[in-house]
Amino acid sequence: MFFSCIIPVYNRPDELKDLLNSLLQQSHQSFEVIVVEDGSTLRCKEVVAAFADQLTIHYFFQENTGQGFARNFGMQQAKGDFFVILDSDVLLPPSYFERLQEAIQARSLDAFGGPDAAASDFSPLQKAMDFAMTSFWTTGGIRGKLKNPAAYQARGFNMGVSRAVFARLGGFVDPNRGEDIEWSLRIKKAGFRLELVSEAFVYHKRKNTLLSFAKQAFSFGRNRVNVSRFHPEAIKLVHALPSFFLLFLISLAVNLIFIQLLLLPHLLMLGTWATLVMSQATLQYRSPLVGGLALVTSLVQLAGYGLGLLWELVVKWTKG
Repeated sequence: MFFSCIIPVYNRPDELKDLLNSLLQQSHQSFEVIVVEDGSTLRCKEVVAAFADQLTIHYFFQENTGQGFARNFGMQQAKGDFFVILDSDVLLPPSYFERLQEAIQARSLDAFGGPDAAASDFSPLQKAMDFAMTSFWTTGGIRGKLKNPAAYQARGFNMGVSRAVFARLGGFVDPNRGEDIEWSLRIKKAGFRLELVSEAFVYHKRKNTLLSFAKQAFSFGRNRVNVSRFHPEAIKLVHALPSFFLLFLISLAVNLIFIQLLLLPHLLMLGTWATLVMSQATLQYRSPLVGGLALVTSLVQLAGYGLGLLWELVVKWTKG
C-alpha cells in the first residue's frame, strides 16, 4: 500500500524537521510526503529541501487558508492509495505505517483515526498535558480509549482516508473549527468504515504553555458546538461532562465562600477525583512531578472545554 502523508505547516520549521526525521525511521517505506506551507512567515522550504535525497517529498506554499483547507490542497496533490494526515508537532514510532497497513487490510478500513501518546523524553509538562488529553478521568475516552473502535471520531493530528473516500466526499468543510470531527461523521454517514487504530499512535509533542493549553481546551469545546451545526447529533451527554465539572467547581467555590452547605461531600468528591488523577499519572509516568502537574492540566482541560462548550451554545442559541 502506497501512502501519501499530508502535513500542513504554519511557522513551525523545527517541528517539521523532527517529524521528517521520524519518517526516515519507518520500517514501511512505501510513502510520499506532501508539505503544505499555509502562509507562514517563518518558512520550512529549506528544511524540506534537506530531506529531498532521503524521502519522496513535495513542498507547496499557499496563502493562509487554515489547516483544514491546507490539508485539502495536499490531498489534491497526492498520488497515494491512502492519505494520512498529520500535524507538524507529532513524531511517528518506526512501525507506524507498518501497523497502519496491517489494520487497514485486516479490518477493510476506508478511514482511520489514531491516538496520541507522550514519548519518554518529553518534558514533565508535556507528559502532564498528554495525560489530560488521554486520561479516563478527563476526556481521554473520547480521544482514543473507546471499547468500540467504530465509535471513534478521528482527530486531524493523526487520521487518514482512502483515495476513494476523498474522491466521493471531498475533504474538510471548515478551516479550523472541529473540521476533523465533522469529516469523521460525514464519512460514517456515507457508509464508509472508519475506526480507531490504537496501534497507529503518534507521539504528540505539544509546545503549549498552561495558558495556551487552556485556550486550546476552550476552543475544543466551542468546536464541538460548531460541528453540531452540520450534524445536530454531534453533542452527546459525554461531551457535556466537562461543563458539569466546571459548574461543580463553581458551586464548590460559592459553597466555600458563602453557604458552606454540604461542603464536606463537595470536597470529598473533588479530593477523590484529584487523588485518582495524581495517582494514575504518577504511576503511568513514574514521576510525582508529572502527577502533580497532571492535576493542574486536567483541571485546566476540563474547565476550559466545559466553558467553551457552554459559551458556544449560548452564542448558537442567541443567533438562533
